[in-house]
Amino acid sequence: MLIATIVIIVLLVALVGWAIGIYNGLVKLRNLVEEAWRQIDVELTRRHDLIGNLVETVKGYAAHERGTLEEVVSARAKAMAPGQSPAQQAESENFLSQALGRLLAIAEAYPDLKANENFLALQAELTSTEDRIASARRYYNATVRDLNTRVETVPSNIVAGMFGIKRAEYFEAEGEEREAPRVDFGGRDVPPPPGA
Repeated sequence: MLIATIVIIVLLVALVGWAIGIYNGLVKLRNLVEEAWRQIDVELTRRHDLIGNLVETVKGYAAHERGTLEEVVSARAKAMAPGQSPAQQAESENFLSQALGRLLAIAEAYPDLKANENFLALQAELTSTEDRIASARRYYNATVRDLNTRVETVPSNIVAGMFGIKRAEYFEAEGEEREAPRVDFGGRDVPPPPGA
C-alpha cells in the first residue's frame, strides 16, 4: 500500500510539473507575441509621424491637391486609432498605404517638390520605416504561428484551454503589398528575362 501511494504521489508531481512546464511555455510565447506587437506599434507610430510631415511638405507645393491630402490625413487618423486588433490595424494600414501611394503619385507632377531635400529625406525615412515594419511583421507573425501551434496541438491545448490562453491574430498585408512591384523602363522595348 505504501509503494502504491508513493507511485501515485510521484505521478501526480510529474503531471503537475508537466502542466507547469507547458503553461510557462505558453505564457512565454504569449509575451513574445505581445512584445512583437509593441515593436510593430512603435514602427507604425514612426510611420504615421513621417506621413504627417510628408503631407505638410506636399501642402506647400501642391495645395490645390486638397482632396488627396485630406484623404491621407483621414486614413492616417484612422490608422492611429487606439485599441485596434491586428486585423483591424492591418486594414487601416492598407488604406493608409493606398492613400499614400496616391499622394506620392501626385508628387511626381511637381519637379520642385521632387527635388526638395526635406521631401527626399522624408521619402527615404519612410522607405526605411516600411522595411522595418515588414521585418517586425514577419517576426510578429512567426511568434503568432508558434503560439497558435502550441494552443492548438495536443497536449498543450488542454493546458491552454484550462488557463484561457487563446490564439493570436496575424498581422497581414493585403492588396498592393502582396503584388510584385512593376518595373517600367519608360516604354523601351526590353526583352523578357530568360525563361519567361
